[in-house]
Amino acid sequence: MLTFRRFQIDTSIFDWYLVFGIFFTWLCGVGRYWDNPRAELWQYLGLGSIFYIFVLALILWLLVWPLRPKHWSYKNVLLFVSLTSPPAILYAIPVERFLSLNDAQQANVWFLGIVALWRVILLFLYLKRVAGLSGLCVLVATLLPLALIVTSLSILNLEHVVFKVMAGLEDHEKSANDSAYIILLLITYASLIASPVLLCLYAKYVYVKQVTLKNEN
Repeated sequence: MLTFRRFQIDTSIFDWYLVFGIFFTWLCGVGRYWDNPRAELWQYLGLGSIFYIFVLALILWLLVWPLRPKHWSYKNVLLFVSLTSPPAILYAIPVERFLSLNDAQQANVWFLGIVALWRVILLFLYLKRVAGLSGLCVLVATLLPLALIVTSLSILNLEHVVFKVMAGLEDHEKSANDSAYIILLLITYASLIASPVLLCLYAKYVYVKQVTLKNEN
């Protein structure tokens, strides 16, 4: 699945897949903070990452459900989200040990971008191959949750804090990170602009799906 190929779940050992996904989520959560002297105890224990996948799975499940996708259950979505955790092992690489502060921060920003893009592509393929969405609908279902999350963070004025935590930037970040933060701001503004458009398209597809189901009945 992580190499973007079709992946067939053996339902007889579904729970073991889930255990594996949650374990890797925990491992990546621990790896993210293991060399950070400022981390809190719950961060060292990897609890934040485990909480994150349960919340993200709930958001995805609720938002996509009105589109009536196939094989759509909270447990299935949670499994998918947990199985996208392994790429985050990049965060555990102690780049601060062998790179300068600015280079280490830039490396962490690149790691963040790679992992984020990797997961977005996986979500797109999951919605297309497993959930059975097609055309523009699958693109809307992929981008809408992400745009709404970024928009919500920007409204709460948390986007800078979240970015710094995920990318490993310290309070004394240098000017070398200015370009990375500008990119984040562009993504935030793009999400603010795209959210109303995506919501309108989403409402359209939900309406069409409901009409189709009604006619079939």
